[in-house]
Amino acid sequence: MSQNIILTQTEIDHKIKRIAYQIYETYVDEKEIVIAGIAQNGFILAQKIADALQLISPLKVSLCEVKLNKQQPHLPVTTSMTAQEYENKGLVLVDDVLNSGSTLVYGVKHFLEVPLGKFKTAVLIDRNHKKYPVKADFKGISLSTSMQEHVQVVFAESGDYACLTY
Repeated sequence: MSQNIILTQTEIDHKIKRIAYQIYETYVDEKEIVIAGIAQNGFILAQKIADALQLISPLKVSLCEVKLNKQQPHLPVTTSMTAQEYENKGLVLVDDVLNSGSTLVYGVKHFLEVPLGKFKTAVLIDRNHKKYPVKADFKGISLSTSMQEHVQVVFAESGDYACLTY
């Protein structure tokens, strides 16, 4: 199995900072925003985006972890915040890689059951292989790949990176 690094630690840091600025520009009129990350890497990315947002904006940023079964996304979704805590607020749903769109679309479906101020999505890597009509409003990079290739984002103490394996 061959592996290609597609994003280095420095490049990921730049993408996160740019996404944070885009989110701030979109939510500049809000006082508070919820950054909801899909469990595992999506939540780690959400934490990094929230940290970057707090450095550049006066927004009150709340973090929410979204748990769903990625193999069976139609199963119930749970969040670390109650619906009342994010109701009528601006919300950004975050995941690391947008592949088929199933994880993101079921995450979006969960949040649509509650009235929100503004609702956007963010991903680090958009693979352009969607089966569902979902898009990322904020993305680090778009990457056209074959279905045989696998994109993985690694968040590690030794350094973050994204790679393409085939």
